[in-house]
Amino acid sequence: MKYEDFPENIKPYLIPKPSGRLIYQCLGCLSEFSIEKLLYTCPKCGEVLLLHDPDFDRLKEIPAATWRAVFDYRRMLNIPALNGIYRYHELIGSVLSLDSILWLGEGHTPVVEAAASLQERVDARFYFKNDGQNPSASFKDRGMASALSYIRYLIAEGQVSDVLAVCASTGDTSAAAALYASFLSPNVKSAVLLPHKKVTPQQLSQPLGAGAAVFEIPGVFDDCMKIVEYLSEHFNVALLNSKNAWRILGQESYSYEVAQWFDYDMNDKAVVLPIGNAGNITAVISGFLKFFELGIIETLPVIIGVQSSHANPVYRYYLEPVAEKRNFVPVNVRPSVAQAAMIGNPVSMPRVISLVKKYNRMAGEQKVFVVEVTEQAIMDWQLIANRNGHVACTHGGECLAGLVAARANGIMGKNISAVLDSTAHALKFSGFQDMYFQDTFPAEYEITPKSELANRPELINPHDLGTVPQPGKPLSGEALKRFVTRVAEEIADRLELKRI
Repeated sequence: MKYEDFPENIKPYLIPKPSGRLIYQCLGCLSEFSIEKLLYTCPKCGEVLLLHDPDFDRLKEIPAATWRAVFDYRRMLNIPALNGIYRYHELIGSVLSLDSILWLGEGHTPVVEAAASLQERVDARFYFKNDGQNPSASFKDRGMASALSYIRYLIAEGQVSDVLAVCASTGDTSAAAALYASFLSPNVKSAVLLPHKKVTPQQLSQPLGAGAAVFEIPGVFDDCMKIVEYLSEHFNVALLNSKNAWRILGQESYSYEVAQWFDYDMNDKAVVLPIGNAGNITAVISGFLKFFELGIIETLPVIIGVQSSHANPVYRYYLEPVAEKRNFVPVNVRPSVAQAAMIGNPVSMPRVISLVKKYNRMAGEQKVFVVEVTEQAIMDWQLIANRNGHVACTHGGECLAGLVAARANGIMGKNISAVLDSTAHALKFSGFQDMYFQDTFPAEYEITPKSELANRPELINPHDLGTVPQPGKPLSGEALKRFVTRVAEEIADRLELKRI
């Protein structure tokens, strides 16, 4: 739709210009710092940062109904910079010009209602938001679009040059970082650190294919993160993990998209998310708070974070009902099929504590919950979801297991509809499915395949056939006819088909 065809009252807001004033704000000492320099932790106290707009109240001067109309009309624009997460420019990167915005197709992933058979089995109405349909096949692209747009802005402003972007990863972060950095080549290069033998082959292939320098490190993600933090503190590199506040800002788009999908009615809604480094749940909470403060949504949805019993520091923290008695203690993780969530010391934990407190206060009641699930439940529910028409990754399975746990614990009533975050494409984790089907999970995973969910191919090659087709050696005549008949009859017998 062309600009001149839009309603006159919308045109002044339709194409945003740089506005507002973003600053880094420390969650510890509350110090504030300019964004003209890349910062990841507070130079004064070492605490993590959030990006804050001191002029946020200016956005409240625009009526909520106008904001809804603006976001809805922007759907019709054919401007690349506004086709993705920056449809919500004023809330994500208000200081950036449209020329700085990097869009590779991320954002606005579909919200697919679960099959009736699956909803009946779970006894809840719910949807999957398929973030595996982002360019690098995971939700991480939302944060990378924001972080690399900011770096692109700094390059254009002459603040930085020859940027080396680094990250620690369990797979998806490295894929997204390498992809978005490669688009800005040669001004930006990337290096990623992965835990040795802890990343699926599909995920490993992505940063390699994008040309990143890939280093495998002994240990787990937390060990890689410590090394990356050291690099960012002692060398001139750009950190792209969720410690980077721009990553959090981009991932807020998930909240805005969910709200817009439901026409901004978040009454009786819940959002279920896996918790790894805690950046995603932080972003989602922050995003809904902004929409709520502007009146764009009138109700804050329930937020349910999910952790595996093999990596559950956030769940353990909130087991203590009295806030003043809570004490965060990192855990040693055990192997998990939800690899991106296999993190024992999430860097965004201070953000979680701060924002959960604010979210519950503004909601007037507890609206954020954390549940724990087993590895067995994660794999079982992933397979059940995919057997009912969905493309859920292991983290989508974790969310579905979390939804079941939340229903069982009385956290989520039957009147609530839930949106489950399937964070990546299922093909990234197909190796775990193969291990389940072949019953080859190492004992430490604590997963025993259920016969009704296991599935294997069957070779149909009747022994009474003299010859069968081979590559470059096709059959013909009576030999081909006999082969087709015998194989078809064997398949019909296995499937118990009725003759016509």
